[in-house]
Amino acid sequence: MTTPNTTPGLRLTVLAGESDTWHHRPVCTEIVHRAHAAGLAGASVFRGIEGFGSSSMIHTQRLLSLSEDLPVAVVVVDTEARIRAFLPLIAELTGGPVTLDACEIVRSAPGPGEGS
Repeated sequence: MTTPNTTPGLRLTVLAGESDTWHHRPVCTEIVHRAHAAGLAGASVFRGIEGFGSSSMIHTQRLLSLSEDLPVAVVVVDTEARIRAFLPLIAELTGGPVTLDACEIVRSAPGPGEGS
């Protein structure tokens, strides 16, 4: 088995509530679209089942709860320089915690028709 090629990267995680909006658009959607427009390597949104933020109110999807503001995490991965350059582009969107974590990006072999 061969060792995959890896490069150092940075993982940006933005924590928000699914009801958070920016000009009538979900904040998580706005971040993903800005990351795409900036040409970053990838972005995903993960919906949480329970959490709390600065309000200290617990939001949950449990049956007896009527919360419509579940937590979401927007995760963006690219090189450190590209992620740090992206931070000012989302500064106006983020009211919750934003974290940066060092990571390794695994470069897989190109698929059929993708070249070498």
